[in-house]
Amino acid sequence: MKRLPIPDDVTGDEIDKDVRQELLSLPKGLAEEVSRNLVMVARLIDEDPEGAYAYSRIALRLASRVAAVREAAGFAAYASQKYSEALAEFRAARRMTGNVDLWPVMADCERGMGRPEKALDMAGAPDVQKLDKAGQVEMRLVAAGARRDMGQLDAAIVTLQSPELASHSVQPWTARLRYAYADALLAAGREDEAREWFAKAVESDKDGSTDASDRLAELDGVEFVDALVEDDEDEDGADSGAEPRSVREADPAPRTGTLEVDEVDDVDDVDAIDDDEDIDDEDLDDEDERDDEESAERPGTRRAGESGEEGDGEDTPRG
Repeated sequence: MKRLPIPDDVTGDEIDKDVRQELLSLPKGLAEEVSRNLVMVARLIDEDPEGAYAYSRIALRLASRVAAVREAAGFAAYASQKYSEALAEFRAARRMTGNVDLWPVMADCERGMGRPEKALDMAGAPDVQKLDKAGQVEMRLVAAGARRDMGQLDAAIVTLQSPELASHSVQPWTARLRYAYADALLAAGREDEAREWFAKAVESDKDGSTDASDRLAELDGVEFVDALVEDDEDEDGADSGAEPRSVREADPAPRTGTLEVDEVDDVDDVDAIDDDEDIDDEDLDDEDERDDEESAERPGTRRAGESGEEGDGEDTPRG
């Protein structure tokens, strides 16, 4: 079996203890190899989604019957904009565990495949009531994004209005919820309200998970210029008497691999997996075929609550 290089400092012990517990069902050597590939998925998924996807495929071929592996493969495919494949993996993981936590991201995959109506159906399903608070907020973001996909801006704004949005308490989801609300307001032409909520998003976004500060600066007519680019321009235009600057005022403007893998020859009970079919469930095969026939994957990485139009929302998936 072909493998990708893994740095020596990756031992596999870095994975979550619950995932490690699942891998105990595998032979020791195989469990270690799978865990090291999963660590690489986690390391690369934000900066190099395609690289993370490649490592996830290796883990999937080694341990297709482990729910945590199917879930990791789903998130890697999702980050790589392979929404149909991601949905198939999420469905498989959910069947294995019975867990509803993946419901919002599964709905967002439906959006990614151009089916916002299906995402809205999922937002009204009984499973939503089984989600924890974070999951329910994520589902609200997905539903609002689906409304925007359908051109229903006012409905999207109403969908986001909730006790969680009005709360002064800062939770892990607060910045993204405020950002999505501000973005919807701006799209609806309510610029003053949008500015207020972008400012609130900045206050709650301690880890920089959104670009709310940049959006706020744009509304204030401030454009940030790369200092390195400015230096180069200054050197080129020194004779013209141009003055250096790092920030300038501007008119406000809207923001506009699957690997080749041979048979696993060192573990008898591990099945080789065909790229073009799901591993565990014939039902999933039928669902995937319908997915591929009914829709094409939408370009551009999305996050729950964003519009399908370019430049409407924040950058990186995963709630």
